[in-house]
Amino acid sequence: MKGSLKLAIVAPEKVIFKGDVESVDFPGTSGQFTVLPMHAALISSLSQGKIRFVKGGEATEVLIKSGFVEVRKDEVSVCVEQ
Repeated sequence: MKGSLKLAIVAPEKVIFKGDVESVDFPGTSGQFTVLPMHAALISSLSQGKIRFVKGGEATEVLIKSGFVEVRKDEVSVCVEQ
C-alpha cells in the first residue's frame, strides 16, 4: 500500500492547504527537492518559486516568495510568505 504525507502549508494570514498528499516538491534555497512518504527528518529554507503537491493523482501548485519547511514522521509543516 502506498503511504501518504500530512501536509500543512500556512502563511501569516491564512491556511493555504491542509491534508494528505502523495508527494510534495519544494524550491529549496540550495535547489529543488521532493519529499515522499518515509522521508528522513529535515528542516530547510525555501526560496521564491512553486510548491507542487500531488493529491489523488492531481498536482496543485502554490507560488511563494520564501519560507521554511520541516519534515518529521510523514508530517510536513510549511510556513511561507506569498
